[in-house]
Amino acid sequence: MSQIKKTQRFGLLLPSSNTTQEPEFLQALPASVSLHCARLSLSQIDPESTIKIVAELETETRKLSDARVDAVVLSATAPSTRMGKGYDQDICQRIEKACGKPATTAATAMLQAFQVLGIKRIVLAAPWSAGTNQTVAAFIEAHGVSVLHQEAMGIVSNLEVGDLDAQTAYACGRKADRPEADAIFLACGNWMTMDIIQALERATGKPVLSTNSCALWAMLNILGGHQSLPGYGTLLGEHLVV
Repeated sequence: MSQIKKTQRFGLLLPSSNTTQEPEFLQALPASVSLHCARLSLSQIDPESTIKIVAELETETRKLSDARVDAVVLSATAPSTRMGKGYDQDICQRIEKACGKPATTAATAMLQAFQVLGIKRIVLAAPWSAGTNQTVAAFIEAHGVSVLHQEAMGIVSNLEVGDLDAQTAYACGRKADRPEADAIFLACGNWMTMDIIQALERATGKPVLSTNSCALWAMLNILGGHQSLPGYGTLLGEHLVV
């Protein structure tokens, strides 16, 4: 059986209770990219946990460095926005110092995607609490993007979020949408979203972004050499930089 050679190594830092990102990324990644993961302790999506998770950042990043990954992403929106504007950049610097490779976060990738698509007004949908949603919304608005409306499902257990069907993201995105919004953002890396992005774009006529689609897009841009990833919406289908 012929195999496509793995020429690039994608380093992923994810919460220990996340059960969604590995399957979603493995499904979507180009055949030439391999996925390598390290886990940071988190079981609840609450203020204390989303701060404490980064205490293990350097330790787990060095483990990815042992696998000689080409780049690293902390693909977790709540932890990378938790302390306000500039916090995502601090995390990137910590990761890069620990492994000597380029790094990004879910928050950094989200902001870059907004800029590339010219997005100025969004609606925000997420499975977690209204309080976590508000923290993320404040981070987004601090960077000049208006959050017109928010929907939160109120789930605190990250394992419970991982058990949600992707159709919950579709339904929550439809509920959050407003005619004046430029885009819909589906937040939380443990929420299954990738399979419904394209359908939600067709239904609403606007770009749909998620934590995982933005993180994947940003990492493929860092790795380079990828023209398009069809089937997962506008961002990945039309805006990869070779």
